[in-house]
Amino acid sequence: MVEKSDRSPDHHVERRGGRVAVTVGDEELLLSREDAAELRDSLDDALTAREAFVNTVGVHRADGSYVVERRGADSAGNRKVFDSFDALARLCQRLPAEFTADDLSTTGLTAGRRHMVLWHLVEHPEFDVSLANRQPLTAEKTATEVVEP
Repeated sequence: MVEKSDRSPDHHVERRGGRVAVTVGDEELLLSREDAAELRDSLDDALTAREAFVNTVGVHRADGSYVVERRGADSAGNRKVFDSFDALARLCQRLPAEFTADDLSTTGLTAGRRHMVLWHLVEHPEFDVSLANRQPLTAEKTATEVVEP
C-alpha cells in the first residue's frame, strides 16, 4: 500500500480479529475495518493526486506512472505519460542548464508536447527551473538543478 524507499521506516500491517493493526517504526495504530478502509482511500487519493498549475496539470496514477497534461485540454495529443515522476526528473537532469522546447525533441517529445513539458518543469515546485524567455520558449535551471556531465 505504501511505497518503500531506503529512508522509509519499517512498516507492518496485520489483521487482529475485527481490527487492523498498522505499525510504522515504533508506532502502532489499531483501526476498525471501516477506519482502515478510509485510511486506504485517503492514501490512494494522496498517491494519485492531481496537481493543477497555470498551464499544465500533473497526475500521479495508481500504477506509478506520471502524466503531464495541458490544462483544460482533453485529447491524448495534449498529454505525455512518463513511467514515473522520477522518469520526468531524470529527463530534467539530462537537459542543459538552459534549454528550449527544441532541446526536448532529442528526448523523443514531439510537437506541442515539448512546450507542455517545458512549462510543467517551470511550474512544478519540485523542479528548480524558471522561465528564461517566452520567444523562443526557454527555461533555465538554478544551480541546484544543474548536473555536470
